[in-house]
Amino acid sequence: MNMSVEQNVNADTLNSVLAQHRKAYNAEPATSKEFRVDLLKKLKVSLIKHQTSLIAALEQDYGQRPAQDTLISEIMPSVMNINYTIKRLKKWMKPQRRHAGLLLSPASVKVHYQPLGVIGIVVPWNFPIMLALGPLISAIAAGNRAMIKLSEFTPATNKALIAMFDEVFEPNMVSVTEGEADVAALFTQLPFDHLIFTGSTAVGRHVMRAAAENLTPVTLELGGKSPVIVAPDMPIKTAIKRLIYGKCLNSGQICVAPDYIFCPEDKINEFITEYKKQFQLMYGSENNSSDYGNIINDAQYSRLSSWLDDAIEKGAKVTSANDQTIDPNSRNLATQLVTNVNDSMLLMQHEIFGPVLPIIGYQSIDECVEYINNNPRPLALYIMSFDKKIQQHLLDHTHSGGVCINETIMHVAADDAPFGGVGASGMGHYHGKEGFLTMSKAKTVLNSGKINLGSFVHPPYNSLIQKILLKVFIR
Repeated sequence: MNMSVEQNVNADTLNSVLAQHRKAYNAEPATSKEFRVDLLKKLKVSLIKHQTSLIAALEQDYGQRPAQDTLISEIMPSVMNINYTIKRLKKWMKPQRRHAGLLLSPASVKVHYQPLGVIGIVVPWNFPIMLALGPLISAIAAGNRAMIKLSEFTPATNKALIAMFDEVFEPNMVSVTEGEADVAALFTQLPFDHLIFTGSTAVGRHVMRAAAENLTPVTLELGGKSPVIVAPDMPIKTAIKRLIYGKCLNSGQICVAPDYIFCPEDKINEFITEYKKQFQLMYGSENNSSDYGNIINDAQYSRLSSWLDDAIEKGAKVTSANDQTIDPNSRNLATQLVTNVNDSMLLMQHEIFGPVLPIIGYQSIDECVEYINNNPRPLALYIMSFDKKIQQHLLDHTHSGGVCINETIMHVAADDAPFGGVGASGMGHYHGKEGFLTMSKAKTVLNSGKINLGSFVHPPYNSLIQKILLKVFIR
């Protein structure tokens, strides 16, 4: 279909592409359910067809990324999302009848869900397939067109995605932009009808500032330091079985990955021993496991290394989960377990976004609650406990974008539930119905028929009927 792919772009070229999308949208602003479902079905067919090339592209971009990681965390969730959306779209699109109330009777009130227009989607490098397709599926389901800015750090994957999109979309339905940070800045300054950004909190602030100039509504999927609380009742072995995959998938380069652990003080040594045991069962005891993905690039690897050095200089102890010294010639980094941490360390001041796991000892659950509440609200909170009272106490006394009890990261895979942050970890929701609602305008339509009682409130005032109305409704 010769999809529109913008490279070496400037503000004029981006505005021109947006104008083409808007013109096409205005020519057909209310696409049918059948049209939207047909696009989603074609996208699914193309995704399954191109899965091998997408897996190979991510392997190339990362240097090493297990095919199963891509299948499980990118391809499968995207297919499931499309299937779920197709099955429920008719119900979502149907206008909802609302109660008109006695004053407005016999008029009817309905809420119609109208497409917004053109959606901007900024895609990060850590899950470039799922985080391009997830927002796009919602945008299409709601009847919109989309412009997508792909990450400059995944060039091979971008090429594979573009080939996939080219089989499905006309250039004025979905277009792709590539480029460095300066292009991303220009992209977020466009007057979209909605902008969804996935990335860091620091960049999210710039995105929101740019969008504010156009009063563009934003969905910010950010991150933060998502804690795991291992409660006193939870066996350490069970806790680690429930959390280790969430930390190791994509080498911890996930916005909802466990960022640090609260562990009872007297169980920290047991935690380290058991984590090492389970890590080595999953990935072996040598560096460069083929089942374990690389850090994306040298810059991210250097950042993590410098944070570990900073922690050691400030008194931390670092233990490698595979008992091997770090290989400076490889970006395949086993989980680094860090104890004796304090808030002066860089790894406790910023989202880690990698295979480094600080462990904080505690004596009472309230210490954990106080620490969490004194810091920016995280994207996820993970509770490891079978005690219902502890579970409820933590749910009631903390804020986070989402919660898993005795599991990590898997809440993201719940198609029938919203996903999003709170405070510094983001704003707005998408996934499933919430994605459809986010990218729609809920438009109230009041329909007054031949009988119209509204004239009873018109001047001249103080008529008998008005006095009766006021007595009826103001009481």
